This record gives sequence, structure tokens and C-alpha cells, in this order.
Amino acid sequence: MRSSASLVLLVVAWVLAPLCVVATWANSQISDTSRYVATMAPLASNTAVQGAATNRITDLVVQRLDVPSLVAQASQAISGTRIPPKAASALQGLLAGPVTNGVTSLVHTVTQRVVTSSAFVTIWTDANRAAHTAVDNVLSGKKTAAVQLHGNDVVLELGPALDQVKQRLVASGLGVASHIPTVNSSFTLFTSSQVSKLQTGYRLLNAIGNWLPVITVLIAAGGVMLAARRRRALVAAAFGVAVGMLILGVGLAIGRHIFLDHLPADSSEAAASAIFDQIAFFLRHTIRAVGVLGLVVALGAYASGRGRYAVLVRGKCRQGIAWLRARSGFGFGPVGPWVHRFKRWLFLAVLAVAAVILGLWSYPTGWVVFWLAVAVLGAVAAVEFLDASDTTDEPAAVSTAPSG
Repeated sequence: MRSSASLVLLVVAWVLAPLCVVATWANSQISDTSRYVATMAPLASNTAVQGAATNRITDLVVQRLDVPSLVAQASQAISGTRIPPKAASALQGLLAGPVTNGVTSLVHTVTQRVVTSSAFVTIWTDANRAAHTAVDNVLSGKKTAAVQLHGNDVVLELGPALDQVKQRLVASGLGVASHIPTVNSSFTLFTSSQVSKLQTGYRLLNAIGNWLPVITVLIAAGGVMLAARRRRALVAAAFGVAVGMLILGVGLAIGRHIFLDHLPADSSEAAASAIFDQIAFFLRHTIRAVGVLGLVVALGAYASGRGRYAVLVRGKCRQGIAWLRARSGFGFGPVGPWVHRFKRWLFLAVLAVAAVILGLWSYPTGWVVFWLAVAVLGAVAAVEFLDASDTTDEPAAVSTAPSG
């Protein structure tokens, strides 16, 4: 009965582990302004987003410049010369295309300079910092930042950038640009019929983001405590979490592929890809960190057990440490017996310190978990090295002690 209850709790913990990661990631994007800016700010320097923004702003400016009036002005100037009327009319027709192309080229060049300048980065960063909610802007529909959700469309607001373009066009000698009205300009990055479903899931995960990890850990601990063989249950629980992270990572990659394949024809696939990758950047890091942590805990629990290979590895490690201890010439004095007496507690203290460091670390990565595990192994080896209860201060006594 206890074994069955243990298995049920472990399975529930395995299922909840991926949801915990997603919920924690979603919650961090809302509550942490710095995290939000770190997620969205790099998009201002992304070439795909810059290209899409440049094209959109260029179209908006050209539409409001009234290029036909520029052609008419050029025609009037031609009419004032001694060119025959028929030739002037023909020349006017010929001017329409070059003038339009020339103005469009000038606007595009100036716009590109603005979008690729530090001014655009500042505009983008300030707007997103003021909003401080990256995922909330995309999935919950709040309209307070550069990236907003309009129905099923995710759009980029370009009003401040358009103002910069107007100023530079006037400075370049195109005075008519000063008559461009102030508008709320935007362009659609991508459209998805799944946005409403994502909104519902996002709100649910955001609501439970703070408590779901705690509940999952308690469920897993209950499963381990109820198991007849607790160490084996701990290995299973940790390894199951690692497998869950692998599945979540694969699912994220597949979801990205499906999402990009179903974009409307008029959407910017490169910009949509950049937005998706940037929003999922820290989620990928969290998946890796939790996956590595699961593997570390599983390997640690197995290595500390009574399995054949675990005992063999520990024995070889102890022999190697004893060999180093015997040849170190280190006088242990009362330290050796004290360490031997409290060795188990010292091991637990090392694990507790590692757990505290990991818990207090802001957004640890897979490498942080890995090197923390290496530090734990180093601390355990140091304790084992100092466990010299049968040694004296004289190196000779240590070197002549029986090896077995």
C-alpha cells in the first residue's frame, strides 16, 4: 500500500516538474523588471527586428509625405523654363517614378540609421522598462510597452522611432517631412490563432507560479518518504525530473517549429523567430539548470548507496584519498579524530550549504549547477582527506599504517 502511494506521488511530481519550470519562468517575467529588460532589450539590436521596423517606418513616412505634391512642384519648376509644353509634360511623367524612388530611398536610409542607432535601443529599452512585463505584454494583452497584443496580433509600436525619422529627414533637407502628423504607428510581428489559448494557460501558470514548485517538492518528498527503499525512490524522483526537462526542451523546439510554419504570409518570419527565441531564452536556461540538477541529485543518491558500482567507486576514491593523505606529511593532530567523529554531519552541512547557495542564486544556469556540484565533491573529498582518526602527527606512522 505504501509502495503504491509512493509511486503515485512520484508520478505526480514528474508531471508537475515541467509545469513548475514554465510557471516560475512566466512569473519571473512579470515580477522582475530587470529580468524583463534583460529578456526584451536585445531585440532592439536584432537585425531581423531592425529590418522589419525599418520597412514599416519607411512605408508610414512615404505614405504621409505626399510624394505627388513633390512631383507637382518639380513640374511647376519645369513649366517655368523655356522647354516646350509637350516636352515638359513628358518630362513630368518621367519624373514621377524617379522622385518617388528617390524619396523612398532617402527615407529608408535615414530610417535605417535611426533604427540601428543607440537612440532606437534607448527608445526600446525605456519603453520596456516602464512596462516591466515582457510575457504579460504578449500573452495577457496589456498595452503598456513596445510589444503589445492586439487581438491575435503581436505588434511593435514605432511612434517614438517615427519621430526620430521625421527629425532626421528635416535635418537632411526634406522640409516637407515636418508636416508628417504624429500617429500611433505599429506593425504586426506575427499572428497566431493560438494566442487566446496561450493567454488562458499563462494566467493560470502565473497564478500558481509561486506555490507550484513548493507543492511539487513536497509531493516528491512524500513519495520518497513512503517508499520502502528511499534512496532508490530519490534516484527515481530526480531522474524523472531530468527526463521531464528533456521532454520539455524537445517540446519547446517542436512548438517553435510548428509556430513558425503557421505564420501568415504577410508576417515577418525572421522577426517572429527572434521574438520567440528571445522570450524563451531564460526558459531554456531554466530547463537546462533543472535538468542538470536532477541528474546531479540522481547520481549523488546512487553513488552514496549500497549498489555494487557505487561501493566500488567510493572504495577507489577512498583509496586514492588515503594514498594522498599518507604522502602529504600533514600533521592532523586532534583534527583527524574530530572529523572522523562528525563526518556524517559535515557531509550534511556541505549539502545544506550547497542547497542554500543554489536557493539564493538568482536564476542559476546549468553551468552554475554543474560547478556547484563540483564544489560539493571537492568539499566531500576534503572532509574525507581530513578523516584521519588513526593517524598521529608523525608522517612515518601514517606511511607505515596498514592499507587495508
